[in-house]
Amino acid sequence: MDYRVVAWLLTYSLVFLWSAIGPKDYFTWILEVSPAVIGLILLCLSYQSFRLTGLVYVLILLHCIVLMVGGHYTYAEVPLFSPEMLDGERNNYDKVGHFMQGFVPAMVAREILLRLAVVKSKRWMAFFVVSVCLAFSALYEMIEWGVAVLSGTSADAFLGTQGYVWDTQSDMAWALTGAITALLCLSYYHDKQLSELD
Repeated sequence: MDYRVVAWLLTYSLVFLWSAIGPKDYFTWILEVSPAVIGLILLCLSYQSFRLTGLVYVLILLHCIVLMVGGHYTYAEVPLFSPEMLDGERNNYDKVGHFMQGFVPAMVAREILLRLAVVKSKRWMAFFVVSVCLAFSALYEMIEWGVAVLSGTSADAFLGTQGYVWDTQSDMAWALTGAITALLCLSYYHDKQLSELD
């Protein structure tokens, strides 16, 4: 087995185990970490038939780590982002999560769209990638809303609004910012890695 695969799986497993030991709230932990588990399953199932670039695998791992940290503490209580440490009114770790929710899916979507030749034009490519990320972000917000409706106050930590009335719109704006940032900063390097796959 490739040493990079072993390193990826080892890092994922260690952070997952840390995250699972004594989280703030197990219900919230399950909700927050389940996308990382689903992601791992999808990566394992597609590894032989549709292997991604190293860049995208690293980004997915980073996103999983963000999810697992948020699951362990809850997004409103990650110590490094506490209001006391940052001289603010709220814990903004959820903004990191939503930025990643645009940043990482942008590169995943870009790779799939390019490799399957779904879109030819670079301008349309950027439009579709950003649209996919916004759709994904909106879906996640609807899932949060659905969980909150079904479970009542037990989903407060999962929602992580911290009393901010524009939290949903802000979350989607951060995902949009993440998607655009990924396209601007990583497209050239991503293209180089894609050319090496041919």
